[in-house]
Amino acid sequence: MANNTKSTIPQPKEQIYIANDKIKAPRVQLITHTGQNIGVVTREEAQQMAFEAHLDLVLISEQGQDGIPIAKIMDLGKSLYERKKKQKDAKKNQKIIQIKEIKLRPKIGEHDYLTKLKQIIQFLKEGKRVKITLSFRGRENASKEERGGELFQKIFYSLQKEGFGDNLVQEKDDISSKLWSRMYYLKHIK
Repeated sequence: MANNTKSTIPQPKEQIYIANDKIKAPRVQLITHTGQNIGVVTREEAQQMAFEAHLDLVLISEQGQDGIPIAKIMDLGKSLYERKKKQKDAKKNQKIIQIKEIKLRPKIGEHDYLTKLKQIIQFLKEGKRVKITLSFRGRENASKEERGGELFQKIFYSLQKEGFGDNLVQEKDDISSKLWSRMYYLKHIK
């Protein structure tokens, strides 16, 4: 029976705020909603000042200077809303980079090479990064530098002929025992 477990990306834990009655420290260093540092006061005094201002008393740091917790009078709901809004805007403006991998062998036939080249060209025109991986087997490893270099050079010249010219960027090679990879992408998509 197949194991159908999903791999999940760990999400950053949401910060949990300790506010109002949940603050257990007997004394806190208080900062008002205007940013003024009041100094060390009792928890009850700080809660009373927050109540009078119609705001929340939020624990900012468990251990401030001198080991006394730091609390601030602020509108917690508004602060959480603004933080979520900033995160949403940052996510909206985030650019997603897609990488497409094309695998080749050094003894590739001409027709197969042209088919792979068409795929590479299409991916580059769509604005995706293309990772070209050459795989070597057995005796092919002996001539890896020579044959791999020739094939990558052939691909590069073919892409130049297609009119990518100066916009084509080649990243650093990744060479392992049986594989040789190279990444291509365009600077500006027209």
